[in-house]
Amino acid sequence: MQLSKTNVPQAKQSVNRDTVCVLERQIFDFLGYQWAPILANFVHIIIVILGLFGTIQYRPRYITGYAVWLVLWVTWNVFVICFYLEAGDLSKETDLILTFNISMHRSWWMENGPGCTVTSVTPAPDWAPEDHRYITVSGCFLEYQYIEVAHSSLQIVLALAGFIYACYVVKCITEEEDSCRGHGFDPWSGKIPHAA
Repeated sequence: MQLSKTNVPQAKQSVNRDTVCVLERQIFDFLGYQWAPILANFVHIIIVILGLFGTIQYRPRYITGYAVWLVLWVTWNVFVICFYLEAGDLSKETDLILTFNISMHRSWWMENGPGCTVTSVTPAPDWAPEDHRYITVSGCFLEYQYIEVAHSSLQIVLALAGFIYACYVVKCITEEEDSCRGHGFDPWSGKIPHAA
């Protein structure tokens, strides 16, 4: 197996697909002021770019770092799924983990999901801050937590595919380096030894 220049466009397509999905998720997390996912998405975008750089430049360390990050990314998305499905002691209604406990914002999909009707609650409760509006949401075709779970599930599938591809690319690059070194050629220096 050899990694060739024809594999690079495949890597670009994979990265483009992953990046588009993460950017879409990033936009909706910004709209919902979900600060923890915004930070995680931003780090993921940077690592994806480094993984692409490692693939194009034949740098197995970058690709290995990308593969390690994907394990963390899957873990994060499993946490998000558990959070929205309220697994264990997690509660999407009382825990403000995704906003770092600095705001009372929720998922953007809560009010803007497909078919949702938003109705203002008046009068607002006495304990409510004056700068917040209180609403009820009804008539949604799909509840917001299931949309968030679908986003995270898609990220897990893409991450698993990326992990398999990253392992394949690292294996190919490593085999190629080993075959070059067996003939006295150092691929990093570009120098060919002189025959004696």
